[in-house]
Amino acid sequence: MEFVHIPVLLEECIDGLDINPDGIYVDGTAGGAGHSSAIVSRLSDKGQLIAFDRDPDAVKVASDRLSPYSNARVIHSNYSRMREALDELGIGLVDGVLMDLGVSSYQLDEESRGFSYHGDAPLDMRMSREGMSAADVVNLYTEQQLAKIIFEYGEEKFSRRIASNIVAAREKAPIETTLQLADIIRDSVPQKARRDKNPCKKTFQAIRIAVNGEFEHLSKGLEDAFYSLKEGGRLAVITFHSLEDRLVKQKFASWCRGCICPPDFPQCVCGCRPQGKLINRKPIEAKEKELERNNRSRSAKLRVIERGEITNG
Repeated sequence: MEFVHIPVLLEECIDGLDINPDGIYVDGTAGGAGHSSAIVSRLSDKGQLIAFDRDPDAVKVASDRLSPYSNARVIHSNYSRMREALDELGIGLVDGVLMDLGVSSYQLDEESRGFSYHGDAPLDMRMSREGMSAADVVNLYTEQQLAKIIFEYGEEKFSRRIASNIVAAREKAPIETTLQLADIIRDSVPQKARRDKNPCKKTFQAIRIAVNGEFEHLSKGLEDAFYSLKEGGRLAVITFHSLEDRLVKQKFASWCRGCICPPDFPQCVCGCRPQGKLINRKPIEAKEKELERNNRSRSAKLRVIERGEITNG
């Protein structure tokens, strides 16, 4: 299958980054190189683009698609080690970073990757194709661990029942495929919930997040990205569900917060100053035209922050 990933909120991302043609930019999630191609096409010969991806399939595709640009390179690495990788390349502070946190259309549509509950495939869900798989989580986690991740990462109110039924099923035989898991989930929720929307979405999301350590990598990746920016440099982040958007919103708010003294102090003694400023107070969402073209942009939210003055203190 061809690696297809329609870049979401493309124009809004480019506007948000406010690209300097001679600048250095990072795409933390290269995917099919849609955003990367748009960024590097706006750079001069002096500008640079460094694109990261943990998925070896994405690295190969992005490398091929960016090969016409001598000032672009693709790194096989998670964005959570962005700063370390930039140091290894001898690159200091950069002008902008983009992080698109969505699962690519290729990963969802390529059934063998095990991300989708629509087809039958081995339970995998590993973006890096390495380490613990979804089958490991489903068959080895305790019932309490399963209930916890399904509730916290999937915001699924039937998490305990789903976890209990998973454990009961695996006692008879290992759960090895996506359809096996999907059937267990469907049988675990009331008929009404099955009619309203596909009941598998939240649990599959939760297991995918656990398999890939997404929140741990996101927290570290946001820190690396923001502190890799020059003064006036911008970080643009696209989220696709409420949990990751909340994490991004809280991180941005912490960097924009100034004085943290108690409100009854007559004057500031903490010396804290804002490290950044929000470019958009509310998240930017896809316009109707884009929604008609790409339904997967429906849940996308873009937040942009600009780094302020860098002090040694």
